[in-house]
Amino acid sequence: MKLKMTLPERPGFLHALPILNIFALVQLFFVLGPSLVLRSGVVVEMAPSRFQIERYQDALVVTLGQGESGPRIHFGRDEVTMKQLAERLDKLRADGAPAKAMLLLQSDVGSSVGVEREVTELALDRDFRVALVGKNPPTAAAPKPSNPR
Repeated sequence: MKLKMTLPERPGFLHALPILNIFALVQLFFVLGPSLVLRSGVVVEMAPSRFQIERYQDALVVTLGQGESGPRIHFGRDEVTMKQLAERLDKLRADGAPAKAMLLLQSDVGSSVGVEREVTELALDRDFRVALVGKNPPTAAAPKPSNPR
């Protein structure tokens, strides 16, 4: 005698679970994604540059911005003075920073060239490599053809 199931097959919600898992993972990616990007934490308006540099693994980021009384200098996310920046670079070199350590200098459009020069010389004196960082230039729109009459 063959047994037959008398209850109707209704898996319903069980087929929806993998789809819900995928939606949860996509949301998690978009929520946590920006926190995984290495940024200095300071918003500045950088000058456009058409040159691209390679990505550096353990680059140090110094950001120059405009302040009310003078320039703001941030080392990573911490606001520092020029003297504190020099002390931190000395400490990094004493702790065994790699010989080819890279310092990325992000500078606000309105920041002084003199301050950029001071920070650059400060880093170069301590044998750090320095790169000035700019933003991608806006793409130029195609010129409109002239309409002769």
